[in-house]
Amino acid sequence: MCKRIFNDETSAEGEIPFFKIGSFGKKPDAFISRTKYLDYKERFSYPKKGDVLISAAGTIGRTVIYNGEDAYYQDSNIVWIDNDNKLVTNDFLYHILQIVNYNTEGGTIQRLYNNILKLTKFKSPCISEQNKISKFLFSINSKIQVETRVLKKLELQKKFLMQELLI
Repeated sequence: MCKRIFNDETSAEGEIPFFKIGSFGKKPDAFISRTKYLDYKERFSYPKKGDVLISAAGTIGRTVIYNGEDAYYQDSNIVWIDNDNKLVTNDFLYHILQIVNYNTEGGTIQRLYNNILKLTKFKSPCISEQNKISKFLFSINSKIQVETRVLKKLELQKKFLMQELLI
């Protein structure tokens, strides 16, 4: 878990994206200074490249693979799995964690605690099969992203044409 960042330590613009639970996996809406980032990254735990990050409060189970970029994450609401990849690869874990049904705790705001993650059970084939499955699922994700961009362009084109033809 990263060291706590307070609201007055962030800004709407800056060098280092700070992902809160609402912006996690999306575009950041807050930033911290490079000085604070480097200081905290050195003194406190921080994900390694390839680690799976997971939202642990509110919207439970949103996953992101940390690709090594300079970024900072909200304490306790965004956690990462320190996985050694011997039994389950991070890529496979990324996909599995998106479909697991968690027994979360909490009232209005649900929480995903470490013990819940540790007790989560799922099937895991051998590493070579995990790699094949992950590659296939990433391929589908890539196609979805392309189709989403095409759809957005078509929607804009339709809107423009409607304005030209109907107004």
